[in-house]
Amino acid sequence: MNNPLIRTKRLVIRNLTQEDLDAFLQYRSNPEITKYQGYDIINREQAIDFISQQEEKDFGLPGEWKQYAIESSESRQLVGDCAIHLRKDDPLTAELGITISDLYQRHGYGKEAMQGLMNFLFHQKKIHRIIETVDTENEASIRLLKSLSFRQEAHNINNIFFKGKWGSEFQFGMLDSEWEQRENGG
Repeated sequence: MNNPLIRTKRLVIRNLTQEDLDAFLQYRSNPEITKYQGYDIINREQAIDFISQQEEKDFGLPGEWKQYAIESSESRQLVGDCAIHLRKDDPLTAELGITISDLYQRHGYGKEAMQGLMNFLFHQKKIHRIIETVDTENEASIRLLKSLSFRQEAHNINNIFFKGKWGSEFQFGMLDSEWEQRENGG
């Protein structure tokens, strides 16, 4: 299979497996965790099916999201998951999604995972641009993106009917040259 294994100082980003099921279900069934996500809470059967589908997918199929586990390299516990989507109309543009379990938030895992994903995409896969779309009320994700030097590119007002109400979104972006400049202290 064509799937990355990304290592950071404290994390391993790898394929989701059925061994992740209990930890995955713990946070993916929490309404506070799913509040701003494009998915809703799930039950055990849905989690089993979702992980099975992800296990069979390869990285890099334009137009498809591929979900990965974020594991603590020290404890070997699942701390969250992330997804990579290469745009079908422009496979050199990637979109990322990230979810950190409520048990592991506020430890810097989200930022560390994002940095690992960005290094992988920009350096190894030669992606030109990474975009992020985030609910305007999701303050934690907005802070994370700004801390990574993402640019806010758009503010879409009441553009999506989401979980029973109209919502607004920010779109953030970063080019490979901007990431390179940031890494070089610029």
